Amino acid sequence: MELRHENLRMMGKLTVVAAVMFGFGYALVPMYKAICEFTGINVLALGERNTGLSKAVANNTQVDFSRTITVEFDANSRGPWSFRPAQNHMLVHPGQMNTVIYEFQNTQNRRMAAQAIPSYAPMQAAAHFNKLECFCFNEYTLEPGEKKQWPVAFVIDPKLSKDVRTITLSYTFFEVGSKTPPAPASTVGAAPAPSKESGA
Repeated sequence: MELRHENLRMMGKLTVVAAVMFGFGYALVPMYKAICEFTGINVLALGERNTGLSKAVANNTQVDFSRTITVEFDANSRGPWSFRPAQNHMLVHPGQMNTVIYEFQNTQNRRMAAQAIPSYAPMQAAAHFNKLECFCFNEYTLEPGEKKQWPVAFVIDPKLSKDVRTITLSYTFFEVGSKTPPAPASTVGAAPAPSKESGA
């Protein structure tokens, strides 16, 4: 009788332990998620915030809300095509991820290969203007009349001097492999003129 009583007590203890372990395992995932969300660690592993590089960077970037910088957007077209930003300027905080759209159209009746080169003003801003996504990273082939919209995702490093309050981001779009202007006719294939000393 006493042995049976001990067995029942042991069974009760094992049942309680199993219930506690099951409850802990069931609650572990939301606890883990809550801890990760609070600390900002490993949020992509949860599968809920796997929305790309932009949000991961935004969640892990220290934003300086005490500063506002005006970023002006400019576009230069060296050829018969249309190229412009969708907006002329944007107010941003250092450390904050931002996106601007540039629009391009090949207005020619032929295919073209083209690429953009960025430039910055003032020059010191270039080292602190971090582009996460940019059409300037690649060369593109566009069909006659084809239109494209390209995003530029960027973050301004909070280490940028506080004296800089305005940055101009400018792109020059040029055709790859385009013909260079011919040299002056007087120097192309011309034989050197005979000197007067030669008696000619």
